[in-house]
Amino acid sequence: QVQLVESVGCLVQPGGSLRLSCEASITISSINRMGWYRQAPGKQRELVAAISPGGRTNYADSVQGRFTISRDNARNTVLLQMNSLKPEDTAAYYCKAQYNGANYWGQGTQVTVSS
Repeated sequence: QVQLVESVGCLVQPGGSLRLSCEASITISSINRMGWYRQAPGKQRELVAAISPGGRTNYADSVQGRFTISRDNARNTVLLQMNSLKPEDTAAYYCKAQYNGANYWGQGTQVTVSS
C-alpha cells in the first residue's frame, strides 16, 4: 500500500507561481507511474501531468509549457512546478501513484488563482 501526502495549496494571483509536492510512503523508484490530477467544481477529474520511472513526462494541453512535473527519488517526492497560473487552473489537485496494479491517491490540495 502507498500513502501520498501533498503539500498545502494556497491562493495565488494570476500570473503567479506555485510548487506542489507529493511525498510517498515508499521508494518512488519502485512506483510505476506518478501523476497530478485536478478537479474543478462541477467538472470531472482530469490529468494535469504524469511522469514515468524513467522520467518520461506528459502534460495536458492546457498546462503544456507552464507546468513541469519532476521526481526527487532521494526524497520520495514528485513535484509539480506551476508557472503563469490562470484563474482556470483553480481546482483541487490530487497526486496519484500506480503501484502493483493499483491506484493510490493523495487527499487533495486546493489551489485558487484569483486577484
